[in-house]
Amino acid sequence: MDVVIYHNPGCGTSRNTLALIRHAGIEPHVIDYQKCPPSRNLLKQMIDRSGMAVRDVLRIKGTPYGELGLGDPDLSDDQLLDAMMAHPIQINRPLVVSDRGVKLCRPSDMVLDLLPETPLADFVKDDGELCLRDQEIAPDDAALIAALDAEGLPTGDLSEPGRRFFVYRTLSGEVVGYAGREPYGREVFLRSVVVLPAARGRGIGKAIVARLGRRAFDEGGRTMWLLTTSAAGFFEKTGFKRIERTATPEAILNTRQAKGLCPSSASVLAKPIWL
Repeated sequence: MDVVIYHNPGCGTSRNTLALIRHAGIEPHVIDYQKCPPSRNLLKQMIDRSGMAVRDVLRIKGTPYGELGLGDPDLSDDQLLDAMMAHPIQINRPLVVSDRGVKLCRPSDMVLDLLPETPLADFVKDDGELCLRDQEIAPDDAALIAALDAEGLPTGDLSEPGRRFFVYRTLSGEVVGYAGREPYGREVFLRSVVVLPAARGRGIGKAIVARLGRRAFDEGGRTMWLLTTSAAGFFEKTGFKRIERTATPEAILNTRQAKGLCPSSASVLAKPIWL
C-alpha cells in the first residue's frame, strides 16, 4: 500500500502517526510540508477527499492564526487556502493519504482508518497512551449492558433513536471499554463511557474520549457535553469544564438522562472539540 504523510517532525501527534504507519509494516512517503508544502490545487483536492471543510484543516495553536484574522467567519475557502499557501504552518497535521482515502489524523490512531485491517501488536504513543480501534455495536449488545450495569450507569434508554454505541479495543484485540454519543447538531452528548476494570490506569479513558470526540467532529459536532455524579475530576483532566444548568443548551437538558435517568445532583460538563 502506498501511503503519504504530510508531516511536522516537531509535532507529537504527527510523530505518533508516522510511527504507527511504520508499526503496521508500511514505509510511507514522508513530506515535511513546512519545507515542501503541497500545491494549492493538491491541498484543496486532499481536503475535498477527506470530507472536511477547508476551515477544519486550519491549524490554530502555535500559529499566526489570530494575527492573520483567520477566525473571521466571513473569510471564503479561497482566502483560507491563500493563507495556508502563504503560511504552511497553518495547515493542520498530519494529513495522510492512502489507497483508502485522506484523513487529518488527530488523534493519531485515526490513521488506522487508512491502513489495512490486519492484526497488530499493541502500540503505545510517546505520551504513554495506548492506541485504540473503535467499532460501532448494537445498543442491546450484552457486553455493553453488563459493563454499564457494573458501573451503575443508565441502560433504560439504550435502544431509543439517536443513540450510537462503540466498543474500544487495543490493536491486539483486547476489549478495554465502551462509550456512546447522542448527536444534536453542533452539540454532542457523551454517555455510557466505561473503562473495564482490568484496563484502568493505562490512559484508556482519555483515548476513548479523544476518539469519540473526533468521530463526533466529523459528523458536525463542535461541543461535547456529559453528566456525571462521580467522574467529574477525570473529565476535567481531559479538558472538560463544569457548566451551570442555566447555561446548558436545551438539546442537552432535554436528553433522557438529563430529564430523569441521572440524578439532579449530576454535574454538567462541556468541552469544545478542536483538532
